[in-house]
Amino acid sequence: MTLRPLHASFSALTLASALLCLPAGAQATKPAPAPTQAPAPVEGPAAPAFTPQEVGIDEKLGATLPLDLAFKGEDGQPVTLRQLIDKPTILTLNYFRCAGICTPQLNGVVEVLNRTEAIPGKDFQVLTVSFDERDTPEMASQKRTNYLGELTRPFPPAAWRFLTGPATASRALADAVGFRYKQVGDDFVHAAAIIFISPQGKVTRYMYGVTYLPADLQLAAQEAARGEAQPTINKFLKFCFSYDPAGRKYVLNTTAISATLTILAALIFVFVLIRRGRKTKSEEAE
Repeated sequence: MTLRPLHASFSALTLASALLCLPAGAQATKPAPAPTQAPAPVEGPAAPAFTPQEVGIDEKLGATLPLDLAFKGEDGQPVTLRQLIDKPTILTLNYFRCAGICTPQLNGVVEVLNRTEAIPGKDFQVLTVSFDERDTPEMASQKRTNYLGELTRPFPPAAWRFLTGPATASRALADAVGFRYKQVGDDFVHAAAIIFISPQGKVTRYMYGVTYLPADLQLAAQEAARGEAQPTINKFLKFCFSYDPAGRKYVLNTTAISATLTILAALIFVFVLIRRGRKTKSEEAE
């Protein structure tokens, strides 16, 4: 009397396991197609592959920037980080010819600047530095004009600077904040993040992606003003979204999400079967 429900549960569990092991789209009712000769492969450039040591973000909370690094302002005049960083600073690393993630990121910066209650030029400032030495002060000036024109609130031009300079300087700055990028042909592979810097030049916070919440920005600016380095709490994007080096954009990591949902569904199914078997066994015992 007690073997029937356990046997049924075991059979159902075996069937569920077998179904989970079937490849997506498999149909048991159709015979396997006859083998055909595979077409000759088409030669082409191999997809680039990068390691986390080459592309990504390695947080350097509490590190101090090399403030004597020299860049060029929009007018072509040399300027050091020490001359510019005298208040909480939002640092973005981009390059001005980027057709991928740079534009969505800077658009996201404009959006959050329009919505935050923090006062630009007083509570914070923005510093966008190009890591492509081919970018010129003229290009920086045009970018600055374009993005300042998209701001719908009073915003002093001095509160958002666009800098260019030699590769040695931009690489040293990127290394200091753990921003890893790699040149591929005429373009660069890189991630997207804004980095908060204290008035003393200390790294205090990272915010990932291309969209940001006004409350988060305001809080991060206040922490930077106090020189408090805070760990990144919201790292969900590292699991649900991954950077596509070939497309230079963030894409939804459907494989990871599907695997997680499949495992959860299987665990719930097994739990229900076991619970139902125990309940049936108790009823028969009575």
